Amino acid sequence: MPGRVVVIGNAGLDLRLTVPRLPLPGETLIGSSGAWAPGGKGLNQAVVAARCGAPVCFCAPLGHDDGQADDIERHLKAAGIAELILPRLAHATDFSLLMVLPNGENSIVSTSACSLAMRPAHVKAALRDLLPRDVVLLQGNLPLDTTSYILDTVRRQGATSIFNPAPFWPGAENLVAHCSLVIANRVEAEQLGNAIHDAKAAIVTLGAEGCVLTEGGRRRSFPAQAVQAIDSTGCGDAFCGVVVAALVQGLSMDAAIAAAQKAAALTATRPGAFEALPSNEELQAILAA
Repeated sequence: MPGRVVVIGNAGLDLRLTVPRLPLPGETLIGSSGAWAPGGKGLNQAVVAARCGAPVCFCAPLGHDDGQADDIERHLKAAGIAELILPRLAHATDFSLLMVLPNGENSIVSTSACSLAMRPAHVKAALRDLLPRDVVLLQGNLPLDTTSYILDTVRRQGATSIFNPAPFWPGAENLVAHCSLVIANRVEAEQLGNAIHDAKAAIVTLGAEGCVLTEGGRRRSFPAQAVQAIDSTGCGDAFCGVVVAALVQGLSMDAAIAAAQKAAALTATRPGAFEALPSNEELQAILAA
């Protein structure tokens, strides 16, 4: 019997702007193609996992600003997520500014007061009755002590934990040894340093260069699918969401990575983050291939 995916992280709003280059200090730069969408790494990854057909529980804090928080909750209820745990905290709902360059690369600045107010008491319901076949997925948005509490709870209950340390906070390197799997991009892997090898397994994503899996003392490379990328914003979230869903559904690590690479590549061919994520039909076809 397949397990559940439990994603504990952040949910917010994304403002995306296309820019010719990053602004210089003190410069006002005109962007184009401005658009709002639900976002947050936790939200995106939970939506992808649900679209893959996995049963998903998503736990994330929302703010006291009912308009924005209600809009995010409406999108989540329409996403086919089996269980939503969305505590309302006394902060503004988090949001991110995504600046996308002409070559598809992006820079992101996010607020985090709401997600950094997430305490262990807010996540206990999501961790109740974990089974060994369940997989818990975390990002770097939560306070380190809350992340540590989650990882310890997952380990005690015998489930699998996946940690995507984005954004990276100093101290995250001390949590890696408690993870079943770390998924980090090139920058985050450098920030983790040698600690990344403390995890049971680690995947370093390298964009168009594919990714590298280190597991059981072996290091293996996986090529990326060649596409004409226009925006890399949601690629990492698509990758993480597919990996966790594939593992819960009983696929091997190699098969999970292959499917995640295809989903990330497809995401890169579309503008935006949430809007660019592959559909239910696309993801389930990728997993069935």
